[in-house]
Amino acid sequence: MYLARVHVTLKTGVMDPQGEAVKQGLLTLGYQGVKEVRVGKYLEVRLEAPDEEEARHRAEEMCRRLLANPVLEDYIVEVAEG
Repeated sequence: MYLARVHVTLKTGVMDPQGEAVKQGLLTLGYQGVKEVRVGKYLEVRLEAPDEEEARHRAEEMCRRLLANPVLEDYIVEVAEG
């Protein structure tokens, strides 16, 4: 059993209205040093695979096919036994 931790974020240059709203909220709360907030998503996928390399391959394929929009988003996959 493997655990794939997937971090999905908007690509640089893609507008992030949710991140802007969070930034404005933080500034309103008095965190004046906040210059930018980018909002993404974090997913955990537990999967069976014969080895870590295959688990990573499958998780990356999941990202390309469903978990991320490759036109607008970047993703990072971390895989560990678990």
